[in-house]
Amino acid sequence: MTGTPRADLETVPESGGRTYSLLGADRRLYRSAAPGRFGGHRKSRIYGRLDCPAALRAIVGGGYAAHRVFFADEQTAVAAGYRPCAVCLPGAYAAWKAR
Repeated sequence: MTGTPRADLETVPESGGRTYSLLGADRRLYRSAAPGRFGGHRKSRIYGRLDCPAALRAIVGGGYAAHRVFFADEQTAVAAGYRPCAVCLPGAYAAWKAR
């Protein structure tokens, strides 16, 4: 994301490159020079791959994108209280459900 920095975001100095807003383990947004590797839905607290078929269908259906968040990695998503998606991360979902 580029443009006017928000006061609630920790900023990364731009060197002519793009910055991205990611959600940290503390559930606070921060700026990153690298894009997120996983996406999530803020209301349902589910995270998954960026190419997840279920998430892509929800985005096309409308409304989902307004609550979309991004994570640097799976560990951060779990630490922020999100659970794995059953569609695109079935192994992680099964492990989460079995605990």
